[in-house]
Amino acid sequence: MTTAVRSRENPIVIKARVVGALALREARVTFGAVKLGYFWAIFEPVLGTALLTFIFSLISRHPPIGTSFALFFATGILIYNLYQKLSGSLMAVFEANRGLLAYPLVKETDVVFARFLVILMTYLFIYIIFFGGLITLGLAHFPHRLDVVLLAIGAIAALGLGAGLTNAVIYMLWPTWRRIEAVITRPLFFLSGVFFIPSNFPPTMRYWLSWNPILQAIDLFRVGYYSNYHSQVLDVPYLCMYIAILFFVAFGAERLYRKHQN
Repeated sequence: MTTAVRSRENPIVIKARVVGALALREARVTFGAVKLGYFWAIFEPVLGTALLTFIFSLISRHPPIGTSFALFFATGILIYNLYQKLSGSLMAVFEANRGLLAYPLVKETDVVFARFLVILMTYLFIYIIFFGGLITLGLAHFPHRLDVVLLAIGAIAALGLGAGLTNAVIYMLWPTWRRIEAVITRPLFFLSGVFFIPSNFPPTMRYWLSWNPILQAIDLFRVGYYSNYHSQVLDVPYLCMYIAILFFVAFGAERLYRKHQN
C-alpha cells in the first residue's frame, strides 16, 4: 500500500523532499560539528569584510560612488564572495556525498542543489546583517531598487552554481583541476569591479572588462543599490545569455558524467 501511494506521488514533490533532506543534512554536517557553527559561518564573513573595509577605508576615504567607502566595498566584496564560495564548495560535492549517491532516489543534481541552497541562504543572512548594520550605523541607505539588487544576487548565485557544477564534473575526472582552477580564477578578485567602477576606465578597457560576467553582476547590484549610479558597461542580456550557456554546459556535463558512471 505504501509503495503504491509513493508511486502515485508527484515526482516534483519527491524531488523537493530529497533536496530538502539533503540540505538539512548538509547544514548539520557543515555547521553542527562546531559549537555555534552556523553563528560563526555567518559572522566570520561579516567580521572579515568589516576588517577589510576598515583597512581600505584608511587608504581611500573617497569611494567612486556615494560617500560611504564601507557601502561601496561591501557591494563588491560580498557579492564576489558568494560566487567564490559556490564555485569552490560545489567542486567537491560529488566526492563528499559519494555514499549518498548509492541510494536510488538521490541524484548528482540533488546534492548540488542541497549545498547550493545552504550556501545561498547563509549569504542572504550575511547580506541582511551586514547591510542592515551599515544602515543602522548611518553608513548606508536602503537600496534604491530592491528588485534589481535581488536580481543581481540571483545572477551571481546562478554564475556560482554553473561554475561550481562544471568544476565538480572536471574535478571528478581530473583531481588536479582544483589547484589549476584556484590559480586561474585568482585574478578575478581584482578584475571583477570589487575595488573600482568600470565606467571610469577608457572605452577600450571598459570593453574588455565588460566580458567578465562577475563584474556585470556586481555592477548590476550597484545600479540597484545606488540611485545616482548609471553604468556604461552593464549588459543584462549578455549576463543572462552567459548564464544560460553556462547552465547548458554545466548540466550537460553532469548528465554525461552520470551516464559515464553508470
